[in-house]
Amino acid sequence: MEKFIDKIKAQAKSNKKTIVLAEGEEPRTVKAAAGILRDGFANLILLGDEQKIKQVANGLDLSGAKIISPESSDKLGEFADLFYEMRKAKGMTPEKALETMKNPLYFGVMLVKTGMADGMVAGAINATANVLRPSLQILKTAPGTKVVSSFFVVIVPNCELGENGTFVFADCGLNEYPDSEALAQIALSSAQSFKSLIGAEPRVAMLSYSSYGSAKSEHVEKVQNATKIAKELAPDLSLDGELQLDAALVPEVGQLKAPESKVAGKANVLVFPNLDAGNIGYKLVQRLAKAEAYGPVTQGMAKPVNDLSRGCSSEDIEGVVAITCVQAQL
Repeated sequence: MEKFIDKIKAQAKSNKKTIVLAEGEEPRTVKAAAGILRDGFANLILLGDEQKIKQVANGLDLSGAKIISPESSDKLGEFADLFYEMRKAKGMTPEKALETMKNPLYFGVMLVKTGMADGMVAGAINATANVLRPSLQILKTAPGTKVVSSFFVVIVPNCELGENGTFVFADCGLNEYPDSEALAQIALSSAQSFKSLIGAEPRVAMLSYSSYGSAKSEHVEKVQNATKIAKELAPDLSLDGELQLDAALVPEVGQLKAPESKVAGKANVLVFPNLDAGNIGYKLVQRLAKAEAYGPVTQGMAKPVNDLSRGCSSEDIEGVVAITCVQAQL
């Protein structure tokens, strides 16, 4: 069977997009850039000092990439003026806008905003908040989306559960304690992301430590309410909750704990009740089951900007760039 990431790279190659790598001097990013250019599934802009980037590359072929130093770019003044106009009502000054635009994360997002690039990837050496703050300030959310969230595509080897071992886990990187409405939005965005990237029908489980009222608490009620809201917003979507993880994934347990459910035992999209559960959950599966985990991928942004785990490998970066390309095609 074709590997998920090979399929995504082929899809990216079919309609090549331009992606900004804001951490252009970072060694894993440079190695990933060389691999991406070799495989030809994205056009790249690397941000940083050209001499430093070439020094880090140490012979790797980056000749197909465009290298821009934000501080010396002829676009710096234009981007600063645009950022000032966007943020002056919030106290931005022309001087501060100019300094802000020297930051590669802000400069990179402005490349996306102005159409010079289709998406951005960063986070190998920057915290999630630092990567996503410029996006929220400059790009804002997609039309009809109230909540920006994140997900991982998790592929478990030799697994028949989910979609032949393929899952979307959400939210594992952004929203700490989403309320019922936010959780419902995360579920709907995750279902759409699953369909777009995996090409199969999503079956969404709203996870809890309770199945169908087996336990009672405000935490359980939050997931129950989120399930109700999501069903009202998307009545044709296969979505159910609240479900314990085993009830969501294992057919025999799903039949026992939620016999009326169309999702129990067959879920391929797992929506966690909070960031603690989601982050711990994906890392457990990644490390113990030796699963591939691509993300955190951002959903709900007007244009795709994706964060990396700071423990990522160059191969992980290549995968997230390919996913970002496919998101930009939609």
